[in-house]
Amino acid sequence: MPALRLLGRKWLAASDDLVFPSIFELLFRFVWLVLIALVVEVLYPITWQCQTDGWHGGAFVRLYLCGTLALQASLMLLLAALAQQSARGTITETDARKLVSPLLLLKVFLVLPEVALNVMGTMWMFCEVIECSVTDTFSSIVIQSIVLFNWVQLALTVFGLFMVFDPLGSVNYGDMQDTPNQVRHHRKVTGLWSRRFRWAFCWLKRDEHGKEAFQQVAALLSALFRSTDLVPSDVVAGCVLLRVRQKRETREMRRIQMLNDEEPIYTTDVNKVFSETPPWMNLDDALHYLRLSIAAYGWPYVLYRHCLTGFCKLARHLTCCCCRPKNSIVTDDNCCLCHFAGVKYMSKLSADDIIFASFNNRVFELPFCVISDHDRESIVVAVRGSISLRDIFTDFSAGSEKFEADGLPEDTAAHKGMSMGAAKMLRRLLPVLDRAFAQFPHYDLVLTGHSLGAGVAVLVALKLRPKYPQLKVFAFSTPAGLISREAARFTESFVMTIGVGDDLVMRLSVHSIENLRTKVIQTIHATKLPKYRIMLNGFGYALFGVPARDLESTWRRPEDLEANNSDDSDALLVQGVSTVSAEAALVSRNVFARRFSSARLFTPGRILHIARRKRMGIENNEADEEGKVRTQEPTYEMRWACPEDFMELQVMPRMLLDHLPENVHRTIQTIIEEKHSYRVTQVV
Repeated sequence: MPALRLLGRKWLAASDDLVFPSIFELLFRFVWLVLIALVVEVLYPITWQCQTDGWHGGAFVRLYLCGTLALQASLMLLLAALAQQSARGTITETDARKLVSPLLLLKVFLVLPEVALNVMGTMWMFCEVIECSVTDTFSSIVIQSIVLFNWVQLALTVFGLFMVFDPLGSVNYGDMQDTPNQVRHHRKVTGLWSRRFRWAFCWLKRDEHGKEAFQQVAALLSALFRSTDLVPSDVVAGCVLLRVRQKRETREMRRIQMLNDEEPIYTTDVNKVFSETPPWMNLDDALHYLRLSIAAYGWPYVLYRHCLTGFCKLARHLTCCCCRPKNSIVTDDNCCLCHFAGVKYMSKLSADDIIFASFNNRVFELPFCVISDHDRESIVVAVRGSISLRDIFTDFSAGSEKFEADGLPEDTAAHKGMSMGAAKMLRRLLPVLDRAFAQFPHYDLVLTGHSLGAGVAVLVALKLRPKYPQLKVFAFSTPAGLISREAARFTESFVMTIGVGDDLVMRLSVHSIENLRTKVIQTIHATKLPKYRIMLNGFGYALFGVPARDLESTWRRPEDLEANNSDDSDALLVQGVSTVSAEAALVSRNVFARRFSSARLFTPGRILHIARRKRMGIENNEADEEGKVRTQEPTYEMRWACPEDFMELQVMPRMLLDHLPENVHRTIQTIIEEKHSYRVTQVV
C-alpha cells in the first residue's frame, strides 16, 4: 500500500509483497546453483573433448554451463536484496522500499537471458542438435531437470504477472481525488467486473436475470474499493490486524464491566430468557423447524455431511421415473428425484407429507418445499439457503430497492436480490398454499429458512401476512442487510431469528463491509509492524490464538485505536482521525457520497443470540475446601439482541463455522439437552 508501480502502470501488488516469494525462489535457486556447480565441475573439462568445438559443440555447452552458473548466482544476490528491501518499513512507509521497483525491474529484464539459456539447454539435452553428448548419468539428469524446472518457473512467472495485472493500472491514483474522475473510474471498474463475470460464469447468462445480477455485483465490488489504493494482500493484513484490535477492545470492555460490577448481558437460564416471549417462541420448535430448513438443501447437503455413506443413505429414498409420488408435486428435480430423496431423508417425513417441492435454482429464484407438519398442525414453507453460484449472485445483489407490503411504512427498502427472489417465489407459492389449506383448514402457516432462505422467508411472510395474519417465521442465521429499521421492528411480533456466536452472515451487509473497508485502512495506518510480520503472526493466531503481548505491541499508539472506535468508521474519519498518507485523506473526504446504498438495512425479527460460554475454572484451592462441586456447566449462554448489535463485522476464528446449519443445529440441541440435565450442587 500503495500499489506497486512498474513499467508505467499500477499492479495488484505492493512493494512489501515480495518477501516470501523472493525467499521461496531464493531457496530453489540455491539448490539449482549447487547442482549446476557440480555439473560444471564434472562436464567443463569434458567439453574440450567434444566431437566439435564450435558453436555446435563444446563452445556452445561451455557458454550454457558458465552462463547458467553466473545467472543463478546473480539472481540469488538480486532475490536476497529484493527480500531485504521489501521487508523494510511498515505497510504505509513506502519510502523505505524505494529500491524495490528498480530491483524488480532488473529481475524482469533478466528473464530474457534466462529464456535464452533455457533454449540452449533444451537444444542440448532434448533436440540432439549439439554434437557434445553427456555420458555421465548424474549430470544428464541434473541438466534435464533444471531445464524442465526453469520452464515451469517461467510459466509460473507469466501466470503471476497475469494475476497481478490491473487492466486499469494506467490510471494515476492521484487523479482519482476529483469527483468526475472518480465517477468515470467507477464506471470503468464496474464494466471490467461485469465482463469478468460474463466470461467466468458464462452459463449464468442464460438465466432471465443473469446479466442484471452481474451488473449489480460488479457495481458493488467497484463501489467498495472505489478510489482506494489497497491491494489484496493489504486487505488480508488488515483483517489480521482487525482481529488483534477487536480482541483488544473486547478485553477492555470486559475490564470495564468488571470494574463497574455490571450485570452480565448473557445468561445461561433458558427459562429466564423466554419468560416474556409468546409461547410459540421456544427452542424446541426452533430445533424442529431448523431441521426442515436443513432438509430443503436436498442431496448436496446429505453428501456434504456423509461423504462416504451419503449415497447409501439416499438410495432407499430415490424414486424411479415410473414411480412418482401421487400426492406430491415435485418440479425441476432430476429423473431419480435426488433432491426429493434428500428432503425425505433429512426431514424424516414421508413423500405424502411433502405437498410441493420446487428445486428450480436460478439467479433470484430459490428452491423451496411446502410440508404438512401433522405433529405441530402447521403448513411449513422451508426455503433453501445458499449452496450454488446462482445463490451467491443473489446474495451479493445487495443494493436496496423499495419493498411494499401491507402494514409497512411507505419508505421501506429491502435487499434487492432477496426481494426479487421473494416475488418470484410468491407466484408459485400462492396456489400451493390455497390447495394445502383447503385440505388442512385448521393448520397454521410457518415459514422457515437458513441464511439466504431465512431472508427470503421473512420477505415472503410480509407479503402473505395480510392473508394469513397468524403466520410465524423461524429464521436462522439471517443476513444483516435485509430490511429497513422500522420494517424490522414490525416483524418482531411474528419472526424469531436465531444466530450463533461470531456468524459472519449475521453481520454481513453493504454498510458493514464499507465500515470494514474503512477500518482496514485505519488499522493499517496504526500498526508499526511490516506486512511480512503481520502475515506470519496471522498463521500463529490461526493455530494458537492472539497472545496478550500482541494486543499492545502491534500498534504505534494504542490510544489512537480507542479514539477511532465508533459505530460509523467513516464518520470518524470525517471528524479528523490523524493519518499519514493521501490514502487516509481521500477516505475522509465526502464519505457519505461513497456509500453504495443510501438506505441502511437491518436484521428482522426478535433476535436470539447464542454464544459459547467462557469457561470459568476454580481460581484456587479454597473453592474446593469450601465444598463447591460443579457437576456440569452450560456450554452456551444467550440473550435477546437488537439489529444494531450486528452492524459491524467481527474477524473471528469461527465466523464461518458458526454460520453452518449443522453447527446451529448442534448448538440448539445442546442447549435443550443441557436444560434437562444441568445440575449444580453444593456440598456443605
